[in-house]
Amino acid sequence: MIHLRWWGLESYHVASLVPQFRLIQIMSKNSIHNQTNVDLEIKDALVIFRTVWTHLVEEFGHENLRFPKELILLGGAPGAGKGTQTKFILNARGLTCAPIVVSSLLNTSAAEKAKDNGQMVGDKDVVGIVLRELLKPEYSDGALLDGFPRTRVQVECLKMLVDKINSLHDHYEETSLAIHFRRPTIHAMVLFVGQQTSIDRQLKRGFEVARHNQEVEETGIGVKESVRPTDLSPEKSARRYQVFKEQTWDALQSLKEIYHYHFINAEGPVDEVEANILDELQYQSSLELGQATFDLLSPIPLAEEIIVHARQELVRRLDSYEIEHNELFVQIVKTIQSKFMPIIKRHALSGRTTVNSEDLIFDNPLALSMLIDIFSERGFHAVIDKTIKEIPERFDLKTGEIAYSSRSIYRIHIRFKGSEIRRG
Repeated sequence: MIHLRWWGLESYHVASLVPQFRLIQIMSKNSIHNQTNVDLEIKDALVIFRTVWTHLVEEFGHENLRFPKELILLGGAPGAGKGTQTKFILNARGLTCAPIVVSSLLNTSAAEKAKDNGQMVGDKDVVGIVLRELLKPEYSDGALLDGFPRTRVQVECLKMLVDKINSLHDHYEETSLAIHFRRPTIHAMVLFVGQQTSIDRQLKRGFEVARHNQEVEETGIGVKESVRPTDLSPEKSARRYQVFKEQTWDALQSLKEIYHYHFINAEGPVDEVEANILDELQYQSSLELGQATFDLLSPIPLAEEIIVHARQELVRRLDSYEIEHNELFVQIVKTIQSKFMPIIKRHALSGRTTVNSEDLIFDNPLALSMLIDIFSERGFHAVIDKTIKEIPERFDLKTGEIAYSSRSIYRIHIRFKGSEIRRG
């Protein structure tokens, strides 16, 4: 029996240490292997991107390499609902262009064969086609990329693309072309479902398309739809999900530390998933505006900041009117009761009316503030327009000059929730 005294450790049997050494050795080999893979992926990405970028520069020229201001990278497991949610996401971001469905762009025979077997198309083909598509003018404000990036190499190429766009921004920032080279905003959105949900949805989609095509064939009405071979086979559906987990999931996860990342649980019904998406895509000006633009606008408070204490501020003002300007406040309340409310009541169905007044009490700006606050407290929304009317009073026969007096006319627009009674 041998004992060791090492690094402050004592009385450990050699036999008990050997497995630990073996574990460390294995971990080291795995770390080296993983690092080697990462290094190879980066090198592959560098070669691919440089080749694609060189071809784009030669064909279009630097000043025409105008990429979208916003990129939404939509990824997810097969059957997660990317196609279903695409239109909703575009509407949420105010984009009117069609989505870029990467799998639809890959229509070579080799690419089609790979997709039919649930496999991935080569990175070089994907990157070249995607970058070229993004240069189309209809995507200048933003584009949704369905199915990119799907591999680590594609992620690295995306990073290089963003770096290039930022370099173009710096180059053209002080020129008349600056608007075409804005810094990009990148959203990575991942719709996730579990394996069984994915398989069930793929097969359900395949069944529905097959049934539709059979009805078209039998009736001669309608147009047949294309069906993925993977949607007709449980084995191929499962394989497609495994490819996603093995190759795409890690790539999508790696975007988390770089861009705005949105993980969406897509297991639930459509409206529930849409609510999750909408919550994730709330506009944040500090993340999306250019820094100079944001700095210029930031002194103006956000609407939600103003309304947080709006009710308390209204109460404070009304109480101060009653305490500090009681006589005027009482007059305004009586004016509203006697001159405004009879007219408002006659418009209870429509929920809106306009009252014109030449009452001199409103020449006092404080009276107008009181009027608006009182209506607000009572649940009405009041907006006031002021018009100055010139009235001739004297005419000088010798000089021909006309003396005028002015009169203020106040037009008060009042809106409120109208009656819900059914209209004929």
